[in-house]
Amino acid sequence: MVTNCIFRRYPDLPEGQLAKLRASVVNTITLAYLAMDLELGELLLLGKGEGLSGGREKESILADALEALLGAIYVDGGWHVAERIILELTRDAILDAAEQPGRKDYKTQLQELTARLALGSPVYEISGSGPDHDKRFTAITIIDGVPRGRGAGTSKKRAEQVAARSAYAAVLALSGNGEEHRDQS
Repeated sequence: MVTNCIFRRYPDLPEGQLAKLRASVVNTITLAYLAMDLELGELLLLGKGEGLSGGREKESILADALEALLGAIYVDGGWHVAERIILELTRDAILDAAEQPGRKDYKTQLQELTARLALGSPVYEISGSGPDHDKRFTAITIIDGVPRGRGAGTSKKRAEQVAARSAYAAVLALSGNGEEHRDQS
């Protein structure tokens, strides 16, 4: 379903780029983030040991749980229902991947930059507003105790990415270390 969406949305991309775009959306990390946004971990029935060892936050378990949920939606509701839900869930991930094919996401880039500059790890403050069916999230990126970026989106992940992009540009400008900002839009 994601492959079909990407193919229709980006018909001029070469096959290799389409494959990379799909792989950056349909993978354990992205699926785990989507499961976290849905708070799916809270609904999982886990064995005592797995529950005590943080199983509700493990990427592999969350990704597998999301795939199982989507499979159940497909079996119960059919192709069109499953496709609508899957594309709604993955919309922001597809847009992010299309903006920066083959490159690291902005949160990773910012993490690497702040590490090089010995500023510590970025911290994200997230807030949400609106009804559950139309939630909007705002993220503020705090670096070394100072707000450096702000972003909004329809998911926590998207808001964090936008805030990280803003913070990356701000930190780069303040650092004066001659690095070139790689605008990936």
